[in-house]
Amino acid sequence: MDPGFYIHNIDPILVQLWGPIAVRWYGLSYVAGFVVGFLLLSRWSKEGWFRIPAEEVQTLIFYAVVGVMLGGRLGFVLLYDFPQWREDPWLLFRVWQGGMASHGGMIGLALAVYLFARSRRIPFLHVTDALVCAGPIGIFFGRVANFINGELWGRVTSVRWAVLFPQEAGLYPSQPGLREEAVRLFEAGLLHPRHPSQLYAALAEGLLVFGLMLWLRRSTWTAVDGRLSAIFLAVYAVGRISVEFFRVPEIVYWGWLTQGQLLSLLMIIPAVIVWKRVKCEK
Repeated sequence: MDPGFYIHNIDPILVQLWGPIAVRWYGLSYVAGFVVGFLLLSRWSKEGWFRIPAEEVQTLIFYAVVGVMLGGRLGFVLLYDFPQWREDPWLLFRVWQGGMASHGGMIGLALAVYLFARSRRIPFLHVTDALVCAGPIGIFFGRVANFINGELWGRVTSVRWAVLFPQEAGLYPSQPGLREEAVRLFEAGLLHPRHPSQLYAALAEGLLVFGLMLWLRRSTWTAVDGRLSAIFLAVYAVGRISVEFFRVPEIVYWGWLTQGQLLSLLMIIPAVIVWKRVKCEK
């Protein structure tokens, strides 16, 4: 029997090297995001919009890589896996097991950029304005990789584009007889069609925000340092909050507010602070 839904069957490992060492789609998504970011920032530097010498862009990307990786991993452990980390401190370093938090990555990125801007005597908000224009494409790649990994499933639904994630029942991609077993579990009510919320996030948090920031970048109204950063924080928060309604939450507060929504709501605070500062200084 054909369940009528797409059965997820993508191996998250592109090339297995040795033991836990492998080339994974998730890792490649980060590489793609940083490479595209480097190319965009280099181009904007040569055009004169981004007031950082082209030779310094590579250093900025290095700071960004360190900030995102450390912040994302530490944020995941503290926000989503803290009890296990207390019992096993080495969990923080087993990155091949997965686990990155987007909010933690943003905080780590902000701290790294602050150090870079301060060391180069460049306005912090000018650097962040450029990064929020380039960064959303990295978010897009990361969310697509979440889909490839078969993680962060959506809520159960009956929409035509719903996806059956065999991982829900402990099955693994590319294992023999995966489709037949998935169909059997679906018929038994043990496997459920779900929203591909990872792809919703790739669109809402990635492509749409990326397109909006590129469009706003060309406006003279956003030439004031900080405006683009404030807008990004607010728009990203709205996109993440919206997608959370379709995603299975890890943690829920008061029976209705997911942790992702709470953290995104908190992003409005720095957005307002930056916006008010910009209005006072313009």
